[in-house]
Amino acid sequence: MKNFLNFLYSTRLMAILFILFAVAMGVATFIENDYGTQTSKALVYNAWWFEVIMVLFVINFFGNIFRYRLYKKEKWATLMFHLAFLFVIIGAAVTRYVGYEGIMLIDEGETTNTFLSETTYVNAIVDNNQVQKNVHEPILLSAWGSNSWSYSSDFKGSDFSIELVDYIPWAEQKLVDDENGVEYLFLVESSSGNRHEHYIKSGTVSNIHNILVGYNAKGDNASINIFKRNDSLKIKTKFDGNYKIMATLTDGVVKKDSVQEFNLRSLYNVAELPFVVPELPKKGTMQTLSGPKDDKKLDVIVVDVTANEETKRVELTGGKFNVDNTQEFTLDGLNFRLWYGAKVLTAPFSVKLNDFQLEKYPGSESAASYASEVTVIDNEESFDYRIFMNHILDHKGYKFFQSSYDLSGEREQTHLSVNHDFWGTFITYLGYSLLYTGMICIFFAKHTRFDSLKKSLKKIRTKKTTMSLITALFVSSFAFAQEADHDHSDPNHVHEPVKTEVVTQKADPHKVNRITNQQIDSILQANKISLAHAEEFNKLVIQDAGGRMKPAHTFASELVRKVSQAETLHGMQPSQVLLSIIENSRLWYEVPSIYLEEENMKIREQLGLADTATYARLSDFFTNRGEYLIREQVAEAQKKNVQNKFEKDLIKIDRRVGLLYSAIGGGILKIYPIPDDENNKWISQPETLMEKGFKAADTIFVRKSLPLYVQLLQTAKKTNDYSKANQVLDGIKKFQKTYGAAVYPSEDKIELEIAYNKYNIFKKLVRYYGFMSLLLIGFVVAQIFSSKKWINYVVKVLIGLTIALFLLHTGGLISRWYISGNAPWSNAYESIIYVAWTTMLFGFYLGRKSALTIAATTFITSIILFTASMNWLDPEIANLQPVLNSWWLLVHVSIIVASYGPLTLGMILGIFSLFLILFTNKNNKQKMDLNIKEITIINEMAVTVGLVMLTIGNFLGGMWANESWGRYWGWDPKETWALISIMVYAFVLHMRLIPGLRGRYTFNLWTVIAYASIMMTYFGVNFYLSGLHSYASGDRVITPSSVYYSVGFVAILGTLSWFKYKKYYKK
Repeated sequence: MKNFLNFLYSTRLMAILFILFAVAMGVATFIENDYGTQTSKALVYNAWWFEVIMVLFVINFFGNIFRYRLYKKEKWATLMFHLAFLFVIIGAAVTRYVGYEGIMLIDEGETTNTFLSETTYVNAIVDNNQVQKNVHEPILLSAWGSNSWSYSSDFKGSDFSIELVDYIPWAEQKLVDDENGVEYLFLVESSSGNRHEHYIKSGTVSNIHNILVGYNAKGDNASINIFKRNDSLKIKTKFDGNYKIMATLTDGVVKKDSVQEFNLRSLYNVAELPFVVPELPKKGTMQTLSGPKDDKKLDVIVVDVTANEETKRVELTGGKFNVDNTQEFTLDGLNFRLWYGAKVLTAPFSVKLNDFQLEKYPGSESAASYASEVTVIDNEESFDYRIFMNHILDHKGYKFFQSSYDLSGEREQTHLSVNHDFWGTFITYLGYSLLYTGMICIFFAKHTRFDSLKKSLKKIRTKKTTMSLITALFVSSFAFAQEADHDHSDPNHVHEPVKTEVVTQKADPHKVNRITNQQIDSILQANKISLAHAEEFNKLVIQDAGGRMKPAHTFASELVRKVSQAETLHGMQPSQVLLSIIENSRLWYEVPSIYLEEENMKIREQLGLADTATYARLSDFFTNRGEYLIREQVAEAQKKNVQNKFEKDLIKIDRRVGLLYSAIGGGILKIYPIPDDENNKWISQPETLMEKGFKAADTIFVRKSLPLYVQLLQTAKKTNDYSKANQVLDGIKKFQKTYGAAVYPSEDKIELEIAYNKYNIFKKLVRYYGFMSLLLIGFVVAQIFSSKKWINYVVKVLIGLTIALFLLHTGGLISRWYISGNAPWSNAYESIIYVAWTTMLFGFYLGRKSALTIAATTFITSIILFTASMNWLDPEIANLQPVLNSWWLLVHVSIIVASYGPLTLGMILGIFSLFLILFTNKNNKQKMDLNIKEITIINEMAVTVGLVMLTIGNFLGGMWANESWGRYWGWDPKETWALISIMVYAFVLHMRLIPGLRGRYTFNLWTVIAYASIMMTYFGVNFYLSGLHSYASGDRVITPSSVYYSVGFVAILGTLSWFKYKKYYKK
């Protein structure tokens, strides 16, 4: 028994649990991505063995409190956060087994006290015409593998049972070929903007979006009837229409009440119903089959219901939050009513929706926020309350959260998440409080591991200083002896200069992309607007599609960057490009400006361009008749969940074409505010022709001012006098300030945004940090082998310059914060530049007396910023999603993203440590040993800080989720991978307690390996997995080759350094 308890409390079991828990969760995130949340819960998160792991964690944590005597007063901080994890796990268990949640749907003006359970059940109401019995049995099914579920009971002496036969996820009706079956017509329509498939049985009529469509239908009921006559298909309709034969692009007309030939694979449009019949009718039987993963589709379960000796097989269509599709039947005198889905729960009070409010960003359809004005009706009290994102209603243990809404019906409908979990939340939040307090205190309390590391670092630095003094004295004595070794009085005596070899590097010639159309280039240069006037135009405010107000300089820069993937185009600044498009829009149909992805020769061949062409003209994408060449290919690519590289490139190119096309048409240049518009909408000059919201005098101005401005620009270019054009421009700006004052940015903000765009600080810092890091690394390495004073001075100067770069970095973040009005870590680009900033910050703090640490930090900061500057990340400043418009963005996101800084620092210090081990020899072992010890301690301190911040940030995210959606943990891939990273780094920090895993080499190697979990948390989840935090769900992501190179690099470095470590350091 003692041996068994020792194993339960052992660090070996702890290590195994850390790894098992992390691996299980990692596998579960991929299962969820491919097979859905229910499957991941059935196979992993709710599985008995997963709960056993957590029980073992509780036992192991509890046992280690006594094994390592954490109950002693000097270890109170460590005890606090270890106890915290026990409370968190216990709270999670209470939430799972005691608490419950659901969703309340209320139409505006209605009152209800019922809501639908989040848990899915097999629901049955059984009666014998006198009394009834309600059955609600939870069911959790997996789309991968087999399922087993059954329920049995008795009712007034009659036994009955329900047994699962089959589970069909994402069910859809499909025609299975069968020569003995009935003939069906397969029809595809897209009237609501989405593809829908229909199978119409021969001799029947289907209602498709209120249009009656028949196949071989008898009588005159069908509005559209497709039928066979003499082995060919005919069509007869009650409405006029048209069609296009896709193969030949031939147009045709459908005449009502006449029989015409029907064309397969042709796009018909009759009665505003667009449809295609892609193939001839086939014989078969309709069966319910599992389709591709689609959370919008319902599932089907097939069950056998048995009462005494009589059995009936029933198909139940349903799933999460479903209460429809009931099946009613009678077996052996018992009446059954079954459905698969939610259980209807009741609250002890009612909620009335008085008003649903949706606020949009200025001039756009994007939701800025939404709220529900409700009245709580209780026997004891009634009161009004406003529920909105991150502002909950808490009454009698029930919490209501603004989850979503539905505006598709006749009345607005609000969706309120409901949570009833007082004790689970209380215990978990108590754990969070202990966790935050304990983890922060370990940095300041005495007798903690962090305190021990600080003391060890001081000792090593004292030892390094002593060694440097001894070395300096020895070198100076040796130099004096060398100098005294020859006679200075000898007139023939000379000092021979040290020979230095200057290496010149031959520069590679730049490859110049020649513009193929010289005439177009000449026209562009001859008609280029002066930079001085472009500066005035830069300050004009434009409202973008998302409702953000931005200066024309920003708008033009984004346009050029998105269309051409460049900062300038044809020797023109972005604002000059935009002015050229406004002035001479027809010319820009012929200007090569649409970027084509490298290596995509297929699109170049299709457009008739040379393989070396970087840009295409807009006219290249259209035929002489104005037909868009890649329309069909883009449409087909967009339908696919998994796209190949060509299809991805095609979609990107299509977006660039659409953006440039809109710019040429003037539709995206929204510069005129509509007076007194409740949504502060601004419109473009073409839109003013249809808008009725302007006064008579203003109507003339908004319709004529831009054409007049263009006319004056053309004159100004000849005379070089832009005064009149400036007057019109000033008039437009004055109109904006008068009628758009509610959303017009301040002059300071406009000036700062233009300066921010021009300086492009973060792109410049890539070069500055990179250059500085190379110098620092060079001189710091020299410092290790030499004690010359001038080297020390140079290192100090370089560190000072690095601090200046860091201040520039800080200024750039502050500027972006002021311009956007939001914390600069709300999207992928911002979070990367913020990670770079935190990495540099912690490098300075933890390595303030370690030049090697600062050199390594500067290098990795440059790499991080280089990643941010790559084309796949958009640096555009955009409006926030409603859920992010919260102070939690400042707290949760800032802490969890900042944690990547010290963990990144740990990774680069681990690599530097391995290199120092690799370059150790018997002559430099003593110096190398001191430096390795120093940066290993700094590495452990950095990883400790990073792990504490990651843990606190992740659980703060749980609190934010609880305030926003009603649950503090939902196994979303992002939060799950953050927890996996916590487990991995907790394992790394506890390796010193595990026999066989102790040592500087192992620790430094694992800080490099563990960083892969951070890369997966930060990048991988966003692009490999679907979830609340994902940016590219549905795309097939090809792992970058750099990942394989990184794995190879670490494997080679780790192997080579191991042999050196074994030779010189291993005892």
